[in-house]
Amino acid sequence: MEEQPRLYRDLAEWWPLLSAPEDYADEANEYREIILETATIPVREVLELGSGGGNNASHMKKAFSLTLVDRSPGMLEVSRRLNPECEHVEGDMRTVRLGRTFDSVFVHDAIAYMTTVDDLFAVFRTAFEHCRPGGAALFVPDSVTETFYETTDHGGHDGPDRALRYLEWTYDPDPGDTTVRMDLTYVFHEPDGSVHSELDSHLCGLFPIQTWLAGMRDAGFGDVRKVDLTADESRVGQTGFVGVRAAAVPRSPRRS
Repeated sequence: MEEQPRLYRDLAEWWPLLSAPEDYADEANEYREIILETATIPVREVLELGSGGGNNASHMKKAFSLTLVDRSPGMLEVSRRLNPECEHVEGDMRTVRLGRTFDSVFVHDAIAYMTTVDDLFAVFRTAFEHCRPGGAALFVPDSVTETFYETTDHGGHDGPDRALRYLEWTYDPDPGDTTVRMDLTYVFHEPDGSVHSELDSHLCGLFPIQTWLAGMRDAGFGDVRKVDLTADESRVGQTGFVGVRAAAVPRSPRRS
């Protein structure tokens, strides 16, 4: 299995100072509304794959009972502190099988780390296996091929005794493949007053809209469509994808 970026390993404890939970309120509300509008059954139990530090969950848990899955132990620990009432499970979104189903499955931008079509389609199959008939699945990638553009970003937050700032550069060194790079520089202010910086590289997937739609249909989802997302103003042209697991069709009674 490929090595995760440092942000999800030795630097995971810094996540809340890179991306604060309070910044996710508007987009989490948008995701909640899409799920409720798409599902054809009441939605109470929701599975989030690639839940990370739990920032979306910190808002969505007000409406749903959440089970949070992530492959990073460090990020799960951050999320447990933020969302102690939620169930947390260590697992890879491509292969995890919990042996039960949910009213909805939600996958946020962690799906950006699927860099091949095979990996992407494996996530769709995982979501389908865990989705009840009539339930909705929502996928929110960072970018799709049609709307990708090179970008830079910066940010960070102060904590009670330490602080973090970052510079992010996302670009496509080879437009002929299915990946883009996101390079970050972090600057840390430690509690003892010392300052240091670290570099971190993220390899992310980039796929056309039709690949997303075809993969969801291939997994078994129906009523598949793309949705334009507007709550996160920093991601112009962001696209999400939703589908429904068809309700079971009752068998006609056999006539003698």
